[in-house]
Amino acid sequence: MFCFIPLSSVHKQHIAVASLPQTGSVTMKLDITSRAADLRYAIRDIVVAAKKYEKEKRKTPLYLNIGDPLKYDWSTPDFMIEALHEASGKGRNGYAPSEGEDDLRHAAAEKEKRVNGIDIDPERVIVTAGVSEAIQFLTGSLISEGSEFLVPGPAYPPYISYIGYFGGNPITYRTIEEEGWIPDVDNLRGKINEKTKGILVINPNNPTGAVYDRKTLKQIADIAGEYELPLISDEIYDQLTFDVKQTPMASVVSDVPMVGFNGISKVYLAPGWRIGYVYFQDDGSELEPLRDAMVRQARIRICTNTPTQLAAAVALRSDGSHIEGMLERLRARRQVIWERLNNIEGISASLPQAAFYIMAKVDLNGIWKDDYEFVLDLLHETGVVFVPGSGFCADYGRDHFRSVFLPPVDMITEAMDRLENFMHKKQS
Repeated sequence: MFCFIPLSSVHKQHIAVASLPQTGSVTMKLDITSRAADLRYAIRDIVVAAKKYEKEKRKTPLYLNIGDPLKYDWSTPDFMIEALHEASGKGRNGYAPSEGEDDLRHAAAEKEKRVNGIDIDPERVIVTAGVSEAIQFLTGSLISEGSEFLVPGPAYPPYISYIGYFGGNPITYRTIEEEGWIPDVDNLRGKINEKTKGILVINPNNPTGAVYDRKTLKQIADIAGEYELPLISDEIYDQLTFDVKQTPMASVVSDVPMVGFNGISKVYLAPGWRIGYVYFQDDGSELEPLRDAMVRQARIRICTNTPTQLAAAVALRSDGSHIEGMLERLRARRQVIWERLNNIEGISASLPQAAFYIMAKVDLNGIWKDDYEFVLDLLHETGVVFVPGSGFCADYGRDHFRSVFLPPVDMITEAMDRLENFMHKKQS
């Protein structure tokens, strides 16, 4: 159906525009929605304060806030760069299918089989602009005003933000710090009600670096099945584990439908490529309405970057030989930051078992009102940038801060020296 605008209306519009004053500004009313105006993302929000520090102090901060390896001394593997050049050079620069390039969807299925031992249907894979877009599609499909969604506390902030953005309430279930941040299954069960729309597991976990054991995963899956709730498992750090191996959720569920999130940003050192993927594990029917709803959102945004999809397929089919070197370097850096943090009075931290994050507890001791104030005070006086723990969960993240251990050892050491001197000064 076509919409025609009468010529007289067009003339009136032109006259109205012509009659506007040529100088000054036009006053307008902007009714910004609270869902947009109130959005928060602690990992990047702290950068605003860091940039202010840099401008006022004329010193470069020590950024330990963001999980981007390429900000430090890491680089994308050469074979992936070559694959990207080849894809673009061969003219593969047009639109891709909204669900993703077939080659990448099959590569994702092959990788999950080879690495995690699970069978997924490539036809039921959706390529997304990183896991962040997968979160948006998921919450846009399941969340309405007043909905509740269970997420681990603490959790990766976009889950909390997007649930709220669509009018829902993120309900965090406890993870037990004293036991390596493993989920408290009884606490999770007690928070389910008629408003609950799903259960999220982040394993390995950001921000804590925890790796959940098979027994815990099975208990969570059983609860999801008991209450007929969709189960979502974010596993983007699946190959970055240190002392224990990650157990894929799909390997412990039997008749419980689940949705898996993964991508190339972390393991394959290409966060800026923005390539993630979603897969659906069921008998082909239970999750189909959710898959369809997420694909419809994918069509609206048209597609993700075509050349990077093709290069990502090459990455997922690779032997992963670069990963061993990554883990060796990360282990050394993990050990340094963990030992240093636990040797500073008023600070303690569990040893992370995966990824490149460490969640440290700080004794505020009446000096700071909360972890936000602590992080900002530390930044102002030392230039060290951490993320306040409350940005990951107001309940289970408070009185904590998150650091990455991606930087070289000398940078980590410098940051720890500054933190130690800061704490000694404040406590004396």
